[in-house]
Amino acid sequence: MNRIIKRFVYRILFIQAFVFTAIPVFSQDTILNKYGLWVITNIETYKRTIETKPGKAMVSVTDKIPTVILDLKYAGKDNFMHMKLYPELKTTYLQLDACNALSAVQAALSSKQLSIKIWDAYRPYAITEQMWEPVKDDRYAADPKFGSGHNRGIAVDLTIVDLVTGKELDMGTGFDNFSDTAHQDYKHLPENILQNRSFLRSLMEKNGFRGLETEWWHFYLPDTKNYELLDLGFEGLDKTL
Repeated sequence: MNRIIKRFVYRILFIQAFVFTAIPVFSQDTILNKYGLWVITNIETYKRTIETKPGKAMVSVTDKIPTVILDLKYAGKDNFMHMKLYPELKTTYLQLDACNALSAVQAALSSKQLSIKIWDAYRPYAITEQMWEPVKDDRYAADPKFGSGHNRGIAVDLTIVDLVTGKELDMGTGFDNFSDTAHQDYKHLPENILQNRSFLRSLMEKNGFRGLETEWWHFYLPDTKNYELLDLGFEGLDKTL
């Protein structure tokens, strides 16, 4: 009888040890935020998500597309928040699937002595929460209840630069213009501006991106739910490359 009791106690202790050892790891991988979203916040979890899907790996855009022009608005104060939201960056990041598609866009532009200029690409989820507060209008800022293509590394804000003149093509508004004039279907603009916007959109769509209707500069890969939300710092991403 005593032997049976001892075996039972040992078994209970073993189960408890297993459960309490396993829970922290499991919780780190699946804990949901206050909006009920799973947001990856540590590099080890991120690495596990790309083991069988290498197209999800975050890559340096300037490594993959050396000729791209960067003007990362949130790494300075020239943005609608009027403050630095990112550290100083020498590159920006996209998932490999998105970066490969963008590389094809740049190749097409290069043949016309044009280039992409990127204003933003990957954006940590915590920054999306911060940007939502002063706007709270999902036409112009991503609602953290859903997250953004930027948080998934599959969205990019960009324009086109004429390499001969060094000037951006006239798109009618600048970046982060929260007005109807910035909408993709806004037609009350000079013909050359409409042609420039159409050229950008058609080229991006030809290479697998979709445009956001309220922002002529914002493009993303479809099937966003196939890509996890990320809240990884830029320094952490640097170490994984």
